[in-house]
Amino acid sequence: MAAAARAGVQAVEKQLKICGIKRNTDVSILYLAGQGLRSIPSLSRFHRLRYLWINNNKIQDLTFLTKNYCLTELYLNHNELTDISGALKHLCALQIVFLHDNQLQKLVETVKELKGKISLHTLNLFHNPLAQDADYRLYVIHALPSVQLLDRKAVTQRERESALYLYNQERSCAVLPIAFGKRVSTILGPPLGSRRARAQPGRSLTVPSGWKSGNYTEKVPFENPEDAVLVRAMTRSVMEFSCVDWNKVATCQERRLENKVEEPLKKVTIQFR
Repeated sequence: MAAAARAGVQAVEKQLKICGIKRNTDVSILYLAGQGLRSIPSLSRFHRLRYLWINNNKIQDLTFLTKNYCLTELYLNHNELTDISGALKHLCALQIVFLHDNQLQKLVETVKELKGKISLHTLNLFHNPLAQDADYRLYVIHALPSVQLLDRKAVTQRERESALYLYNQERSCAVLPIAFGKRVSTILGPPLGSRRARAQPGRSLTVPSGWKSGNYTEKVPFENPEDAVLVRAMTRSVMEFSCVDWNKVATCQERRLENKVEEPLKKVTIQFR
């Protein structure tokens, strides 16, 4: 064990000598990859360390990462890690984390350690036992919404919606159908004078007998496809969006320097389904 610790210290000192770094505060990059290291000495003296490569070694714990709060990129792939609990939670600036090709088994604990890192956008966890769990990818996407690239594959909007539906169905039902605005009470139908109203002035809606109060008691096809569109629209919430032209509003400086009467703001409101 002493030999492994000594090898880690020598590797760090050798890297500092190669880079010609004499002060600890000047260390922002540390490359210790592919040296067969089993142990790394504490790196707490490198307060400004941002980029750390320890991949392709035999590391089994991360106790050396205690006060490296500036770390943004951490490469730990191809090691012998079985658990990272308590090792990365305090590193809130992380943006890129590579943990693939290890022996991580606990999916929930591993993801919990990475939660709350709003800057984390790239994460690799493949070739770990935890990646064999059912719905592994959707679980990670739901738990770590900031991640944009997971296991070398971009996270799609469809995957985010599937993850939301799978792990938070109540919120999914409330969020997914709504884009923006608020619900309002109004009658169904095109506004007076609209093109759609003029195009079909006397058209009536023919509803199949199997349709009742927005729910189908049996699958009855519509004779006219446009009737199906209108019936589906009846089940949607009416939305209202209001906006104001703020370019016509005087600033504080203009109010102070110019004595002119302000015109009342005109709010434009649009209702739609």
